[in-house]
Amino acid sequence: MKKLTVRELVLCGLFIALITVGTFIRIPVGTDVYTLQFLFTLLAGLVLGARLGAAAVGAYVILGLIGVPVFASGGGPGYIIQPTFGYLLGFILQAWFCGRYARRLATVSYRHLLAVNFGGMVIVYLIGISWFYIFSNYVVNAPIALWAAIFYCGILQAGPDFLLCMAAAGVALRCYHAGLWLIQPDGKANVNYEIKEA
Repeated sequence: MKKLTVRELVLCGLFIALITVGTFIRIPVGTDVYTLQFLFTLLAGLVLGARLGAAAVGAYVILGLIGVPVFASGGGPGYIIQPTFGYLLGFILQAWFCGRYARRLATVSYRHLLAVNFGGMVIVYLIGISWFYIFSNYVVNAPIALWAAIFYCGILQAGPDFLLCMAAAGVALRCYHAGLWLIQPDGKANVNYEIKEA
């Protein structure tokens, strides 16, 4: 069984804090408001790797579900039945996907990381829009057509989210060259990274 090192714990805690802060940084674009939550969930996977990236995002979601007000509209178990909860679940899988496939790259480059991030974005959209449609129509009795859900929750959001994918690729590449990734793409640990066996 693997134990987390101090470095792993600190970085996981840092990303939980960054995702929380990013949730409340609101950037108005036209009539919509966007946050940096998506940026930091992408970076969690890229920097921490699949297992710890998903764990950090998952811990953030659990904190919100037990009542800590880390979500955009507060927190608590009732958040599960909100139509937007699917995006939070998508963030967990997205972090795992980005962490895994960033480390399977033959060459770590901006273009390759952007492609990985785009894959993560597609995952979030598939889970988020599906959850939104199902819960809006069959749980909270707020009917919405499938095309409308895809348009308002996907197409209109895609531009700003892709910009965040670009930003995350740039920051992650700098972190990679600075030796901040916990596990390198060749599977070897960084000099300051160590897995302790129980």
